[in-house]
Amino acid sequence: MTDIQEEIPMYETKQDTDPLETSFAGAQDIAALKAGMADLKAKLDGATVAAARAPLDGAKAASDAKRPFVERYLRHGVTGGVEGVQIKAIDGTADATGGYAVPQEIDAQIDSTLTAVSPIRAIANVVQVGSSGYRKLVTVGGVSSGWAAENAARGDTPTPNFAEIVPPMGDLYANPAATQAMLDDAAFDVEAWLATEIATEFARAEGAAFVGGDGVNKPKGFLTAPKTAQDDGVRPFGTLQYLATGVDGDFPASEPQDRLIDLVQSLRAPYRQGAVFVMNSFTLAIIRKMKTTEGAFIWAPGLAAGQPDTLLGYPVVEAEDMPDIGSGTTPIAFGNFKAGYLIAERGETAILRDPFTAKPYVHFYATRRIGGTVSNSEAIKLMRFSAA
Repeated sequence: MTDIQEEIPMYETKQDTDPLETSFAGAQDIAALKAGMADLKAKLDGATVAAARAPLDGAKAASDAKRPFVERYLRHGVTGGVEGVQIKAIDGTADATGGYAVPQEIDAQIDSTLTAVSPIRAIANVVQVGSSGYRKLVTVGGVSSGWAAENAARGDTPTPNFAEIVPPMGDLYANPAATQAMLDDAAFDVEAWLATEIATEFARAEGAAFVGGDGVNKPKGFLTAPKTAQDDGVRPFGTLQYLATGVDGDFPASEPQDRLIDLVQSLRAPYRQGAVFVMNSFTLAIIRKMKTTEGAFIWAPGLAAGQPDTLLGYPVVEAEDMPDIGSGTTPIAFGNFKAGYLIAERGETAILRDPFTAKPYVHFYATRRIGGTVSNSEAIKLMRFSAA
């Protein structure tokens, strides 16, 4: 743009005008002229026009944190010079293998859906880890103590025994795909679609692993822990106690609800605060029909919206990955899962955009490292449908 020479207008001063007042008026006119020229220059440069222009894509406004991620990386695969897109390693052994960390808003949406879909995650103890492994020390039997007179000597108390908890971990992944045409369409909400697809698949896979995972490159489910009929303080650490129904593959014909009461009372009182029943819908359908000798149902629906159904006064969590009632199965669990089951996960979901493998589809390879194991075998009890 060529320079515009500014002309300062000449002002005629009348005889009856105060010279000081005139000087102020001239300065204000000059300032107004400069402001007008600056505004004109901005319009010519397109700055004001661009700022006032309405969005043409029809998409909802995105926050500064996720706009570069959604609009540039997810839709078009642009990575160079994108502020806010942070490179993260997908696995803990090869930092050169790159993914892109999901922005906080999308990651929070995934976590929220996981909690709603995966019931074990909602009731277990979930810890965030920053490395590929996690270890926790647990005192077996607690710390010993003693009594003494005010002026008596105090002897040493026995040293507590420690057990190390190392939850098996593995990479949970999902690989949804979309066509580039879908991504180019402004009406397609790529953020909501991607979060829903990943959350649904993650919830299905991790829900099954927390219940029955074998611990090989995945969490070890609480049903695959060692089991015995021995009481607390007798059985080895890490072994769950089960109570037999007395009938192979079924409840007793007379007073079947008494076995559920025995299951509740087998859990020590400190753990019953916050304890829940876990079973699938098939097992729950059978238990909901049970009545006391007075004819009252032992199952009660939630009295208000958001309150869980209760069985013998304790909440019931439906987990479809629990087995059905059958010969030698353990379809009912009761315990305080906050104290009894540990889920360790890395706090970020990494996504790698792959437009090359299956053209014209664009794959979004998402992965998260998750582990799980029984952390306190005294806090969870099982009911086994067997004679002994």
